[in-house]
Amino acid sequence: MADSASATRAGTPRLARPGPTTLVAAAFVLVQLLLISPRLGLGWDEIVYVSQVDDRAPAAFFSAPRARGVTLLVAPVTSWSDSVATLRVYLAVLAGLGLYLALRAWRGLFPERVLATAGALFASLWVTLFYGPQAMPNHWVAIGALSCTGCLLRVRADRHDRAALWGVAASAALMALMRPADAVWATLPLLVLVLAVRHLRLLAALLGGLVAGAAEWVIEARISHGGLTERLDEASRIQGGLGWNVAVGDQLRGLAGRTLCRPCTGDLPNPVITLWWLALPLLAGLGLWIAVRAGRTERTLVPLACSCTAAFPYLFMIGYTAPRFLLPAYALLSIPVADALWHPVRRPRGTLRPLVTALVAVAVAGHLAGQFLVARHVAERSLGERRDWARTAGELHRLGVRPPCLITGHLAIPLAHYTGCASANTHGHNANTTDADVLRTARAMPVAALSRSGGPSPGYARSWASYRFDGFDVRVAPALREGGNG
Repeated sequence: MADSASATRAGTPRLARPGPTTLVAAAFVLVQLLLISPRLGLGWDEIVYVSQVDDRAPAAFFSAPRARGVTLLVAPVTSWSDSVATLRVYLAVLAGLGLYLALRAWRGLFPERVLATAGALFASLWVTLFYGPQAMPNHWVAIGALSCTGCLLRVRADRHDRAALWGVAASAALMALMRPADAVWATLPLLVLVLAVRHLRLLAALLGGLVAGAAEWVIEARISHGGLTERLDEASRIQGGLGWNVAVGDQLRGLAGRTLCRPCTGDLPNPVITLWWLALPLLAGLGLWIAVRAGRTERTLVPLACSCTAAFPYLFMIGYTAPRFLLPAYALLSIPVADALWHPVRRPRGTLRPLVTALVAVAVAGHLAGQFLVARHVAERSLGERRDWARTAGELHRLGVRPPCLITGHLAIPLAHYTGCASANTHGHNANTTDADVLRTARAMPVAALSRSGGPSPGYARSWASYRFDGFDVRVAPALREGGNG
């Protein structure tokens, strides 16, 4: 009887235990949802992307630098549900799955412990936690860059790895679909490498993926912007004109939780907040030294080179900054940095050095605590900001500005979304109409022009009824008052 029970137990298949990278990806999903409330309303950029496929509200102006990748990403949810919480959960799960697949692309190139540590380091950055569950492109460029680089190095190691070859194409297409210019910068070293070694299949996969991903953006440039050159020029103008501009200090200021720094002024944050950022190049250099000594230079040098080119335009070519711009660089740096952290804590025979391990663990724990605190601060501030937008929308409704309606001026895009109106601007980066068009619209529907409290009102609205609340000067078109819509 005992033998039979033993045989039964022996014949019972065991469920495979999840590996370290699986656990890291699952923890990433959980921590996103704990720190970044699913109740967090849509932000400005998210509204632009989501509104393109949300029939319940007019689409916001889609400026030249933007690409449609995020819009396609959210379409499976926004096409049938207006629940922001559902969208947040969906994006958080996708972000975790993307991280898991990107780390899998590196299997066989680095030990599992290094990959899991790399994933944990990248996933625990406040900027990763904050933007993972958001309808924004930067996290997905980072995932594509990490996956593309790993797959390409696997093909370099094994020319017959067809799955990795397809991974190169798919990852390159993902990056280009999200942000074509970022995809080019992140893959420059990969293009140089495959040209140098004359690996035609890799070159075809990489270029094919980039072209496939960017095709829609290029076609739209021809249809809506007069051509590719014109769209690139317009995108450069909107971003303040691309050229030599050292923005390293701006990035340091953003590390304290400033999601957009334009202009980026003020004191640098506490060194405790920026120490990890300053340590990155040192740890990356240590990782490269370890790789050279171990005779595996390429698999460390390539992601380092890609991280440098991915970061270059945002450190030296634009006059403003947002921490999310460097997410692809952080993802690529995570592998050599994790390798560098493991090297001093392990003896050659594989056992741990207790004192060094404790010191590294304390340093990493302090870093994680700081990142979580900043993530919570940014999330709470954003939640308050979006509640303010909702309250302002309620005030506009009270004045009779209800759909169908139009909002122009300061914060027109987010406030129009929260009010249920269309948005338009006659000047600035999102200019898409004229004064005459606004006045013509005001004869057909409610129109409100918003400006900062105490700031100048648009010329076309100076004769309109004036109100002041929530830090706004609000002008409401006379047609609304005369028509009795309010």
